[in-house]
Amino acid sequence: MKQTLKGFGAVLVVATLAACATDPAPELLAGDLLIRDVRTVAFEGETPAVRAHAYVLVKDGKILAVRDSEDGLSAPESVDGAGRTMLPGLTDMHVHIWDEAELGAYLSWGVTKVRNMSGLPFHLPLAERIEAGEVMGPHLITTGPILNSPGPNAQINHQMVVTADEARAAVAWQVEQGFTRLKVYSNLTREAYEAIIEEAMARGLPVSGHTPEGVREEGMPEEKPFDIRFEDVLADHFESIEHIESIVWHGLRNRHDEAAAHALAREIIAADVPVTTTLLAHRNLLLVAETDGAAATRPGTELLNAVEQQTEADNFAFWAGRDPAPVAEEAAFYARVADIFEDEGVTLLAGTDAGIFTNIPGKSLGEELVLLVDAGLTPYEALRAATYTPSAVLGTVGQDGCIGAGCAADLVLLPCDPLEDIACATEPAGLVYRGQWLDRAALDGLRASSAQQDPERTMTNVFGGLAAYGVDLSGLTGE
Repeated sequence: MKQTLKGFGAVLVVATLAACATDPAPELLAGDLLIRDVRTVAFEGETPAVRAHAYVLVKDGKILAVRDSEDGLSAPESVDGAGRTMLPGLTDMHVHIWDEAELGAYLSWGVTKVRNMSGLPFHLPLAERIEAGEVMGPHLITTGPILNSPGPNAQINHQMVVTADEARAAVAWQVEQGFTRLKVYSNLTREAYEAIIEEAMARGLPVSGHTPEGVREEGMPEEKPFDIRFEDVLADHFESIEHIESIVWHGLRNRHDEAAAHALAREIIAADVPVTTTLLAHRNLLLVAETDGAAATRPGTELLNAVEQQTEADNFAFWAGRDPAPVAEEAAFYARVADIFEDEGVTLLAGTDAGIFTNIPGKSLGEELVLLVDAGLTPYEALRAATYTPSAVLGTVGQDGCIGAGCAADLVLLPCDPLEDIACATEPAGLVYRGQWLDRAALDGLRASSAQQDPERTMTNVFGGLAAYGVDLSGLTGE
């Protein structure tokens, strides 16, 4: 028996040597940038996929490889991650951009992709300039101008339609301009809304926005239902429905009823419609009320577009004069609904309404993630809503929101572990943007440059865009 074991051991030695002789050496790869020793987190699954000590090789703006050692990897530039956490770049799914000056602020807080939810013609060439590398900014997706009808939620920048013919003409105009996504709003008449949906389906255009209610009559929603039921809108399969507070207003008829929220969540899941949270948008209304308006000029608000901010004066005064108590009660319920939706399985997207009111570009997304965790989501669930889930909804899985070979080299380096403390995600230590390493000083520089605005350019782009779809500007321009 002893002799047999000895012979078997010899065979093992020979087999091992043969295997070593035939195992291929690690593939030699050359890139542009090597990020050394980072803890990477991927968000494709229901739980985090973590590599404790990863080496990320970048080439031509994409990730070439992710390995557990730097053997076989080379690049003329390298960055020591020192064991810190690296995530895919963050996506804010609901912003309002008024000028290119704001774009650097988004990058400075690790936001590498945004969905602009109030499009104007200037956004289309701006998005092209970003992709061409002529302007530094997050990848920009935009809807067309907001489609709405006259009513309590109408705003100056909305493209107003009432009849089916007007709605079809507006959609045709947006397509002619080059817009590929539509945004609808609360006041749309049934006739106009149905025509928009028909046109969108015929043209293959995704629709998102507030859920249209139809003409609002006295007694709505508490005493009688809206003209257009929330359930009917769900059947139209939006790309996403915006704002949990709007869902409470329309879907729950403003009732703070947790059982009804659970039931509504199941209806949303059955319709397979994502929801953009924007808890921060309402929370900042509360912040202004709590501070008697002082929050409107808190640090960071200098990054908001100055021209847009001039239009907010009445809004600031209104919320500064509000009793904070009922506003706080509303904010608490919206947070509770966010947690209910997550628990039930609603697809949640992180969005902030950045760029309007006091919602600071870039910074707002980190604040939204904190609010989501405070509401009851895990840090992983909140971060997934700002990484993988946007790519799934926008049809770019494997291209962005990921941290593997072939993914965009848009990566955020954080100073600590955001899965343990979500506040870690609110201030990056560095960023890989389109394959280029930006350290903390470079991010600070982008942030500072965003405060250097060009009001004349803003007015040309914004007012020119409004005039293009028939907005009467006489009240704004003094003509």
